[in-house]
Parts: sequence; structure tokens; C-alpha cells
Amino acid sequence: MLLVFTFVSEGERDKFEFLYEKYKRLMLKKAYDILRDSMLAEDAVSEAFMRIYKNLDKIEDPSSGRSASFVVTVVKNTALTILAKSKSQLPGGEVLEETQEDDFDLEEHVLSSVSAEGIFGLIGELSEDLRGAFLLKYGQDLSHRDIAVILGVTENNVTVRIHRAKKKLAELLVKGGHIRETR
Repeated sequence: MLLVFTFVSEGERDKFEFLYEKYKRLMLKKAYDILRDSMLAEDAVSEAFMRIYKNLDKIEDPSSGRSASFVVTVVKNTALTILAKSKSQLPGGEVLEETQEDDFDLEEHVLSSVSAEGIFGLIGELSEDLRGAFLLKYGQDLSHRDIAVILGVTENNVTVRIHRAKKKLAELLVKGGHIRETR
């Protein structure tokens, strides 16, 4: 598949090329981890880059942790969509009916949503370097090696950042009265 993009400015083109060169392999790996098929993974990456192109104006600094998280999220969601579509189709083009779970607990769902929202608020209080490493590790489920490549630091530095982020989050949870100190 040949992708052709038209850019408004040279800066926009440079930004897109930087994203492509820096994250293409990581995105392909993430898509393959989800799809377990190299052709589908390539399709997911191509589609993800089309989505990134459409949202290029939302990316301020293409080398930031936030941009890395964005492109990985886009390819992850694209791959999951492709996986869902491929699982819902039977050979011959027949589509399976989606099943609904009867044991959905609304109260548990609301409580977990509020809790997650609170945690995201606390994560937002972390410094950019700690937040980026933490979100790539726990939000995107990336290895320390992949995070190091994205952030342009050593794996040891990634380990330190994640440790500091967890320590800071624990302090914020104690300070906010969400948990008691456990020393």
C-alpha cells in the first residue's frame, strides 16, 4: 500500500517524517504483539499513520514522551479495532453476533471509573519525565527497552524514573488521604 500525504508546510512534513522514522519499528512491534500477524500489523501501522497525519496539529514536540505515548496509543487502538473485526467475521464473510455479558455491575463500574479518574489526576501532577516513563510502562505496557528508545535515555534511567514516579504517586495518595502510610 502506497501512502501519499500532502503537507501545508515543510515543518509539518519534517514533523511527520520524524515521527515515522522514530516510531515506525516500535509501532510495528506493538501492532504485531496484538495481532500476531505481520501483514495485519503493517496494515495497522499504515492506518495509524493516516490517523496521526490527520491529527498532526495536536503534536507540539514530536520527540516528547507525550508524542510517543500518542503514537503508541493510536497504533494500539488501530490494532485492537482490526483484531475485533477479524474475530467477529467467520470464513465466508459471515459475521458473528456480539454477545452481551449479563453480570455487568454498574456500581463496581462507576466506583472503578472514579478511582481511575482520581489516579489520572495524580499522574498529571508528576513531572513530565516521570509521567512519560510511567504512562509508557503502565498505560502502554511497553518494556523498559522500548521506553528507553522512545525517550532517548538508558534503560537504567527508565527504571529510575518509573521507581520515582511510583514513589511520588504513593506520597500523593497518602497526602490526599486515599491510603494510609505503610512504613
